[in-house]
Amino acid sequence: MLRLFVVLAVGLALTVGPSLARDMLVPASVLVVATLGYSTAQLVATRRGHPLLPGWAVTVVDGLLVVVGCAWTGGATSVMVAALPLVAIAAAVRGGAVAGRTGALLLGLAYTVAAVVGSDADVPPADRLLAGAWWTGFLVAVVVLVEVLVRQLERQARAAEAEQALRERLVATQRARVDGVRVVLHEFRTPVASLSALARDLAAGRLDGPARDRALSLLADHATHLDDMLDGLADLALADGSPLGKVRDRAVPLGDLADAVLDAAGVGPDRRVATVDPPGAVVRTDPQRLRRLLTNLVENAARHGAADPVELALAHAGGVLTAEVRDRGPGLPAGQEGLVTAKGVALGERRGTAGLGLWIVEALVASMDGELALLPREGGGLVARLVLPLPSAPTPQTR
Repeated sequence: MLRLFVVLAVGLALTVGPSLARDMLVPASVLVVATLGYSTAQLVATRRGHPLLPGWAVTVVDGLLVVVGCAWTGGATSVMVAALPLVAIAAAVRGGAVAGRTGALLLGLAYTVAAVVGSDADVPPADRLLAGAWWTGFLVAVVVLVEVLVRQLERQARAAEAEQALRERLVATQRARVDGVRVVLHEFRTPVASLSALARDLAAGRLDGPARDRALSLLADHATHLDDMLDGLADLALADGSPLGKVRDRAVPLGDLADAVLDAAGVGPDRRVATVDPPGAVVRTDPQRLRRLLTNLVENAARHGAADPVELALAHAGGVLTAEVRDRGPGLPAGQEGLVTAKGVALGERRGTAGLGLWIVEALVASMDGELALLPREGGGLVARLVLPLPSAPTPQTR
């Protein structure tokens, strides 16, 4: 569009003042008409997404047209010289620093030739060369200034992008906090309301016999629900950097850990299969978080494995603890391995976690620099595999 305006301005100038073209009015007019057609075609093609020429070629053509126009309209005294900075700026913007400065220098040299060849006879040769040298220096200076402005704009753009990214992270963090608060409120509201109603009925003596026994059982269930929620929130606090500080690593016998996890998950002796490799191994790790991780996974396996055994395998080798929880449940649909560890997504009914269970597991594993993988088990079922680096080598122990 700017090219078209410049051509129209030159044509208007030649129409109002034909003397500007000296004795080259006809060739200059032909050049203006041809350039007008070229500019229009280039504008239409660019708006359609298919420019006639690549950017560098357009700049070269523009420069040649301006130089020829200068030579035909007075050389050193041509009014068309005012279009040269526009061509130099385009070269700097399209090609960068090196291309811009080189283009400005070549454009200035070409104009110097046009000034020497196309100036009137009454213009001294020294003035022609001086005009060429002055415009050459001016064009190079313009390109340098454009480079400075472009760098400033780029820095401002990068700063704006960084600020936008920071704003988006802050918004996402705030949304996550609000989402977490909603989950907690939802999970606590139901058992608290039920506890209040049951407590009022028991206090008023409105329940007796089987109804009273059922109410007491529900009270115990709701207490367990709230205890699970508090454990989950405590785990999240540890994973997110609790002000209470990191729990110290301690020596943990893997056999004792396996028994404690299976007991905490409510897996009876007839359904549990526990293996430790090497037998009697002791490792140094965070026992509270590791037990919570494994208990969560074993609970999930027991819940979805019907009456089939739940297998817990703990193995240490090369400073890495590998724990696998295996079940014969329905497993995972293809492509769902990552989804089930997302917040709010549950594998069936969860006791007091509202789908937070595996999400909490993943957060805690990340805080321990470990990896969690949910894999299909050969023959049907699921394998939850935890791979955790240990702070030190295990100490063998005979149990």
